[in-house]
Amino acid sequence: MQQELQLSDWLPTTNKEVKIRGWDSLDVIIFSGDAYVDHAAFGPATLGRILESYGLKVAIVPQPSVHDNLQDFEKLGKPNLFFAVTSGAMDSMVSNYTASKRRRDKDAYTPNGDKGFRPDYATTVYSNILKDKFPDVPVVIGGIEASLRRVTHYDYWSDTLKPNILTDSKADLLVYGMGEQPLRELVTLLQKGAPFDSLKTIKQTAYLLEESKELPKNKNIEDVEISSHEACLKDKKTFAANFKVIEQESNKVFGRRILQKIKNKTLVINPPFPTMTEEEIDDSFELPFTRLPHPKYNKRGPIPAYEMIKFSINIHRGCFGGCSFCTISAHQGKFIASRSKESILKEVDKVANMPDFKGYLSDIGGPSANMYQMKGKVQSICDKCVAPSCISPVICYNLDTSHKPLTELYQAVDKHPKIKKSFIGSGIRHDMLVPEFNKNADPKELDDYTKEVMTKHISGRLKVAPEHTSDPVLKLMRKPSFKYFHKFKERFDKINVKEKLKLQLIPYFISNHPACEVEDMANLAAETKDMGFQLEQVQGFTPTPMTVATVIYYSGYHPYTLKPTRTPKTKQEKEEQHRFFFWYKKENKQWIKNTLNKVGRSDLLQTLLPENNTWKKNKGDKTKNTFDDTVVFKSKRKKKSKGYVSVLNKPTRKKKRR
Repeated sequence: MQQELQLSDWLPTTNKEVKIRGWDSLDVIIFSGDAYVDHAAFGPATLGRILESYGLKVAIVPQPSVHDNLQDFEKLGKPNLFFAVTSGAMDSMVSNYTASKRRRDKDAYTPNGDKGFRPDYATTVYSNILKDKFPDVPVVIGGIEASLRRVTHYDYWSDTLKPNILTDSKADLLVYGMGEQPLRELVTLLQKGAPFDSLKTIKQTAYLLEESKELPKNKNIEDVEISSHEACLKDKKTFAANFKVIEQESNKVFGRRILQKIKNKTLVINPPFPTMTEEEIDDSFELPFTRLPHPKYNKRGPIPAYEMIKFSINIHRGCFGGCSFCTISAHQGKFIASRSKESILKEVDKVANMPDFKGYLSDIGGPSANMYQMKGKVQSICDKCVAPSCISPVICYNLDTSHKPLTELYQAVDKHPKIKKSFIGSGIRHDMLVPEFNKNADPKELDDYTKEVMTKHISGRLKVAPEHTSDPVLKLMRKPSFKYFHKFKERFDKINVKEKLKLQLIPYFISNHPACEVEDMANLAAETKDMGFQLEQVQGFTPTPMTVATVIYYSGYHPYTLKPTRTPKTKQEKEEQHRFFFWYKKENKQWIKNTLNKVGRSDLLQTLLPENNTWKKNKGDKTKNTFDDTVVFKSKRKKKSKGYVSVLNKPTRKKKRR
């Protein structure tokens, strides 16, 4: 049984809670755009618990109001060391807006999903308020918003090229990526008496250096200077060229220090720390989290993001996929930091003994569910690597892609007496389960893992993300050919029949991605229809800072080749690509006929809209033909063989992509 919790088990959020702990002052005060959930999946909570573990007195001000007299920023006074600022677990603009720049109806990180509690560009807004009210107190910014905006970047929502976030926020220091290692060094130096303004060589931090000041020397660090912010404003190709350097240095084991001029200052981005060791990541996850929202929210309603992960287990960080549209590796790194089996099972036991646990784990996963314990076979080869992806265009010969440790972990979790079923809710890289693509792995291990997942860890549906069917688009995405999705589906169907299951395969696709033309979308619609899938809603490409695809979207050039690359950008272009997914809707059929006849693709027309078309809209289907960032599939494939009964005609629930 869990011990009854006291208010003091959470980090304090008010003066009353500070006094309960008997503190006269605070060392660090954290300002966050998220509601305070004391759980390792929430960055602000992890930040607070890490600082607390170093003996500091820490408080957190979640979702401070910026619409009144700003008393939330003053109520706890001045900290002894610094203010820490984060927008929360997401970039505030992604939290607040859809891919079509429509304001979201809900904020998943706010009680009851209420919107309006997080300002646009939250990190910048919070930091500016604090610097205005407490100009002599250092401000450290971090989290995904600060991390991905640490250099000149394109901001989709304002359609402008913005400078590094330090310039706009006036913060003193930026911590990028996962913050445990840089914070440890920062606090250690401060506790030794080092002045804050002398902390210029901490890895995984960035700051602005006045023109009159000398760059700190470090014989172990090599410098690389990228084009200035002003040069990027003048020339889009110059901006694109910068990104190749930024991405490669961010993903190296031993990166260089990046320098960029902006007006009369120099942005200094120190190289990242090496990937966290198993012991380090275990220590982070085993901090004394209550795993619960702060009691202050008890009467305000549930926090959707917490409800989603309440009974889930995060087993690793990082992703070596390097997808062109994804920010995971830019923030968490491309090398995998895996927790030990013992640490994971310890957390499973803690979750299993929560009072309201019913026996079902919602997820055992990470950024990609099936990358646990995967790393280079020979570390010295990884030490010299500059590739942004370990599996594109092919899987690196030096990458150990064995799924056996993960299969054994699932089985160990399921042996817990209070676990009825453990689900895999994170996305699975289906391509890594195809022997024709993953030539490093033992095919039997891949089949064992796939069977384990299908028979024990999903409930009706397996979600995978081929993203597109066009090989040129997939190549730019750093995703494998669509033929490997066909190969995976063959294996999926085979296991479905053999094990007498009734499972549904749900593929996700992206529209409006760079290099994608209307004809590519017509091909996608035709091929997926031929496979038995019917799309209901589409995920539109959303340009977010620090991705190859976003650089192409803004500049028109691929940062690695500097060759012109077109992207659908206008509302009309996006809607036209979108309409092909809805070929079965009456209002789209004539437009599709006209478009395909115009480009001479009558073959696709015969596939999508044959004269004897038997595809019919499901009764009660009220899906709207509007562009959004959610994707759901239905399949109309009929029963094909004994033992395989399709359940794909059943109504589906909308699922937000993670």
